[in-house]
Amino acid sequence: MNIKGCPCRVCAVMEEQKVLELRLEPAEQKSILGNIYVGQVENLASNIRAAFVRFGDGKKGYLPLSEGENAIFTSGRKGGVSLRPGDELLVQVSRDAMKGKLAALTTNLNFTGKYLVLTTGNKKIGFSAKLSREETAPARKWLTSEMEDHERGYGLIVRTNAADAPKEEFLYELEYLKKLYQKVAVTGRNRTCYSLLYEAEPFYLAAVRDIYSRDLEEIVTDIPEIYQRISEYLVDFMPQEQEKLRLYNDSLLPLYKLCRLETALEEIRREKIWLNSGGFLVIQQTEAFVSIDVNSGKYTAKKKAEETYRKINLEAAREIARQLRLRNLSGIILIDFINMENPDHRDELFHVLQKYLRRDPVKSRAVDITPLHILEMTRKKIRRPVTEELVEVEKHAALLQNG
Repeated sequence: MNIKGCPCRVCAVMEEQKVLELRLEPAEQKSILGNIYVGQVENLASNIRAAFVRFGDGKKGYLPLSEGENAIFTSGRKGGVSLRPGDELLVQVSRDAMKGKLAALTTNLNFTGKYLVLTTGNKKIGFSAKLSREETAPARKWLTSEMEDHERGYGLIVRTNAADAPKEEFLYELEYLKKLYQKVAVTGRNRTCYSLLYEAEPFYLAAVRDIYSRDLEEIVTDIPEIYQRISEYLVDFMPQEQEKLRLYNDSLLPLYKLCRLETALEEIRREKIWLNSGGFLVIQQTEAFVSIDVNSGKYTAKKKAEETYRKINLEAAREIARQLRLRNLSGIILIDFINMENPDHRDELFHVLQKYLRRDPVKSRAVDITPLHILEMTRKKIRRPVTEELVEVEKHAALLQNG
């Protein structure tokens, strides 16, 4: 797909003919999110409790000083010590650079699979909060030997997808992640400074991996190389999903037009979003937080106002959860819903929003409703907002045009 003259690869998650999530990058560029490098501490900033770490030519990131407790050093130094300038250690890019801020780094290395996440920082074995005790029972049985091995240098988190995991695939992925850990976190400490030890999966593969299996209906691409890459991934890790992969080929109607991705991009650029009820949202990104205002819009009558406001607010809650994913907005989010006098309606709204937020693969949480009737929530920062990605694409397009 071309955006402002720049060839881009775009990945969309769709539900009920609507785009829920959108990721994009120029075809010639690669994201470094999730990559693991041998970095070197350049200097410490004790006032902000951070170390600045160089991990390649022109690549520098921010590492909290507390991360020294989990650090894997290349010199043989053990973790649990204070960081010093000149230290060489293994770091993973945990958050993209945003708005001129450096990329965030961590020494708690994460290797993510469909069913499991292997971590080097937390050595415990945990389970997704979205799994019921009955759903975790098979995984607990399959991980018995891991739980009894108190000498292992890693921890494991059982993901939500494990609820549907066949035993053979679950155990295959476990062994794969353990070998990856050995290669990167154990053998990798002998590599030279700035070495790239692990390159994260392309964003389109990560989208296939992370989507909840019960929600996956089909995977469609019109790029043969990507079709081949996804096919190989499915054969190795998700063989039961192979039949859902399809190569789209229609020269008269490109896939991005069929999926109305241009419309989704236009929607992301707009501050005002209309609701079916006649109300609308105003979404504004400030430096400190995201502001979302819910308005009654075309509704002006006073009769049955409370019930109308309830319906508009409930529709707005669903659309807000979608817009947060679509735009990839994060940090502190303040939502000014239409004020309702009935406390039961306010409680209902709060819990309905929480329900929709639980479907978001990025950790999101409704916190509270203030005395001024502002709903406070947070969404974890991982990738840049899509509007920032579009700015980068437009800059790249300008460079291509200027030669």
